[in-house]
Amino acid sequence: MTGIESLDGAPVVIVSDDRLMEWEPSETTDDPEREVTSSIALFEGDDGGLELDQRRALVALLKLRFISGRTHPKEWRALIRNPRLVRARLNDLFLQLHLDTEREVAYKRQVTPEGGGKPFPTLLHDVPWGREDTILLVFLRSRFRSEQAAGVGRVFVDRDDMLEFVEQHRPGHATDEAGDTKRALKAVESLYKAGLLLGPSTTERFEVSSAIEVLLPMEKLAELLTWLRRQNATDENIDASGADENAS
Repeated sequence: MTGIESLDGAPVVIVSDDRLMEWEPSETTDDPEREVTSSIALFEGDDGGLELDQRRALVALLKLRFISGRTHPKEWRALIRNPRLVRARLNDLFLQLHLDTEREVAYKRQVTPEGGGKPFPTLLHDVPWGREDTILLVFLRSRFRSEQAAGVGRVFVDRDDMLEFVEQHRPGHATDEAGDTKRALKAVESLYKAGLLLGPSTTERFEVSSAIEVLLPMEKLAELLTWLRRQNATDENIDASGADENAS
C-alpha cells in the first residue's frame, strides 16, 4: 500500500512497501540567506541577473557616449527587449538611461539628487569635446537639420566640407596651420569613432547618424552657435587690437 499522509505542523510521512521515511522541508525554503545559484551564471560565483547580451549592452553603454541600432545592433536589440533591467543596473551606479526608440539611440547621464545637495559619486570620466570637435558637431547638426527639413531621408557629408568648415572658424591669430589641420582631421576621426559619422573610415563621404539629433537638441545647438559667435568676435577683437599695436 502506498500513500501520502500529512498533519498540520508534522513531517510528511510517505508509506511505501511497509517502510516509513520522514521528509523535512528543504533548507532553501526556510533560509533566506542561503545562496541561490543563478540560472544564467556565466562564471563561478556569478550572481548577476542579466543575460549575456544584456550585459554586453550594459558595458557598451558604460564605455561609449551612446549606442544605436545602426552602430550596435545586437546591443540595441538586447536593450530594448527589457530596458528596465539595464536601467536598474545603471540606477545602482547613479546613472540614468535615456532611450529614444524612434531614432534607436540610447545613452546614459549622471543623475543629481532631488532638491540639490551633495552630488552622487560617479564612475564617469567626463571628457569634453575639443574646439574642433565642437565646431564639427555644430556643422553636422545644422546640416542634418536643414536636410531633414528639405525632406531628405539620409544625410551625407564630405570630409572636405567638414575640414573647410573648421578652417572657416580658425582663430584669426592662429599661425600653426599644419597643427590646426591635424587637429581638424583628428576631430573628424573622433566623431567617426563616436558613431556620429557612418561608413568606412577611409571614405571621403560619410552618413550623418540620426543620433546627432538626440545628443544635440535644438536648444543645445543654439548654445553652441552662440559660443561660436562669441569665439569669432573675440578673435576679431584680438586681430584688431594687434593691428592697432602694429600701426603705432
